[in-house]
Amino acid sequence: MPVPVDHYENFPVASWLLPKRLRRPVEAIYRFARSADDIADEGDAAPAERLRQLAAYHDELDRIERGETPTDPVFGPLAVAIRAHAIPLAPFRDLLSAFAQDVEKKRYADFGEIMDYCRRSANPVGRLMLHLYGDRDPRHLAYSDAVCSSLQLINFLQDIAVDYSKDRIYLPQDELAAHHVSEAQIAQGDTRGLWHMMMHKQIERTRKLLQAGAPLGRQLKGRIGLELRVTIRGGEAILRKLHADPGCVFHHRPVLTKKDWLIMLGRGLF
Repeated sequence: MPVPVDHYENFPVASWLLPKRLRRPVEAIYRFARSADDIADEGDAAPAERLRQLAAYHDELDRIERGETPTDPVFGPLAVAIRAHAIPLAPFRDLLSAFAQDVEKKRYADFGEIMDYCRRSANPVGRLMLHLYGDRDPRHLAYSDAVCSSLQLINFLQDIAVDYSKDRIYLPQDELAAHHVSEAQIAQGDTRGLWHMMMHKQIERTRKLLQAGAPLGRQLKGRIGLELRVTIRGGEAILRKLHADPGCVFHHRPVLTKKDWLIMLGRGLF
């Protein structure tokens, strides 16, 4: 299950909480996801070039599906993991779809559009992890989707200023309008007017979604359950920071401290 780390957030990278047998497959999945995310998000390539490179990733997945040897080195370890664990390819294609959308779509009309993005950008990660653990329970998949989508929403709230610098706004346009929050206000880091009310609406909805998936942390046994409980505590901690200061996204991006991690781990264990 996802843990906020490194550049491609909400993803575990062979942490000590992962069983040793799953570290290589998770590393392979992470490498795929991070490199595809970088294609969509990093550097100064033109949109057409970014989309061309992402299309090449689709081609590599097609090669794996046909039983052929991939040509891109990113896909060598991934092909091994996919074949060894019979991992479905749909989650990888969903991730690529979301990354391509990042190249082309910069605004979201309503919350439904944002959740559709989360379905492809975040939920596949949890589904891949559950697959590696051999969990096919439909209820667990639904819980996982709720946790992963909420973590993606938390990341959007953390990165309002960062995303705006890339000409992206992952806040529902209709809700911004309802609270009289303009793009100029975001550009200026202006938290006057109904900014706090608008943010509290986003935070509360995200908290409810995270809580909706929280039972999964108690139902999964062993390390995956512990990792998920820690992850959920981390999400809750970030939401508390955002609620306490909804303007912090413009001057001090909320992050987890060492103290937060110790508390999260302790609560996850006990």
